[in-house]
Amino acid sequence: MVSVASLWLPVLLSAAIVFVVSSVIHMVLTYHKADAGQLPDEDGVAAALRPLDVPPGDYVIPYAGDTKAMGSAEYIEKMKNGPVAFLTVMPNGSPGMGKSLGLWFGYSVVVGALAGYVGGLALGPGAEYGAVFRIVSTVAFAGYSLAILQNTIWWHRSWGYTLRTMFDGLIYALLTGGAFGWLWP
Repeated sequence: MVSVASLWLPVLLSAAIVFVVSSVIHMVLTYHKADAGQLPDEDGVAAALRPLDVPPGDYVIPYAGDTKAMGSAEYIEKMKNGPVAFLTVMPNGSPGMGKSLGLWFGYSVVVGALAGYVGGLALGPGAEYGAVFRIVSTVAFAGYSLAILQNTIWWHRSWGYTLRTMFDGLIYALLTGGAFGWLWP
């Protein structure tokens, strides 16, 4: 067994590598441009929402509140007439990327630490590169990608978004597995 404490270097290195590669993927490559589209009459929709002063949060239209309300004739009619939407309202102002980038790096540390923990339970010191790579990459893929499916299943995110994001997760997982394989004690 290998302790997580002895894996601090591959945990941090893999998080740093994922951080850099994810920045390249989102700033240089263009395949995420289709992740969200523009509303027809964006200005009109914004003007209609602005006076409502909707606080940041996640919303659904129409809103039912419970399963009994979902069976009501009024709710069913609203669903038929539309629009049916999930809406995330963010705080006004420029998108402060610092906090999100910090949280992303922290998330990558957690994924790396969890993947290293599982690898450490399964493998001993001096394990071969391939075995470390397979176990750590598999766990890291689960951490970076599988929960994305829930957004498509329940929140109706597009399959294109989901598959592109899971592809990114595969890249991050392979890089994480490589860092651990290289630096395994």
